[in-house]
Amino acid sequence: MYASRERLARQLAEAVAEALRIDLAYQERALLVVSGGSTPVPFFQALANIELPWERVDVTLADERWVDEAAEDSNARLVREHLLTGAAEAANFVSLTTADATPEQGVSVVASRVERLTWPASVVILGMGGDGHTASLFPDSRELGLALSTDDSVVAVRTPSQPQARITLSAARLHQARRHILHLNGEDKRAVLATAMAGDDVRKLPIRAFLACPLAIYWAP
Repeated sequence: MYASRERLARQLAEAVAEALRIDLAYQERALLVVSGGSTPVPFFQALANIELPWERVDVTLADERWVDEAAEDSNARLVREHLLTGAAEAANFVSLTTADATPEQGVSVVASRVERLTWPASVVILGMGGDGHTASLFPDSRELGLALSTDDSVVAVRTPSQPQARITLSAARLHQARRHILHLNGEDKRAVLATAMAGDDVRKLPIRAFLACPLAIYWAP
């Protein structure tokens, strides 16, 4: 628990930077997988100010809405505006969208991009929604079972509760990381996490798919 969201963001940024330094000491490139939404913005801004050999760092997303990268609700836009600035501008960003009309049409191209990255990732940073979803593993998604079980890298997702089609890294691909971090803010999210930790039905609260692996939790009120 951290006293403030700003302090949490700084501490998380320092932890991620140190993880990248450790891995880059013995490998040529390192991979950072981040999540979208409003929660990670202060973390992105703090991390962007830390000196690293960013030219050797690849950054991609855990999931993305199937929208143009310039769209207001694009996670790629969020990353470009808040993380890939200053020194971090030298990082290589790998997006999860194509010019295709649907994620089903673009999924094979995105998969090939993802599979060329340096796995296992140094760090995967997950978020969680009030419904217990993480990445685009939504409880009401028709593709949830596939995304939880497939060995494919990415899955096209249609979710009744969400207005846009999405694409997500599969649970198997998200598990391919040396370090997993869950970044949360607010008492409501803490309550959902407590519920998730008290049960084992992954389809009801998909965040449960990651509770069995070592998971560092960064939470602030």
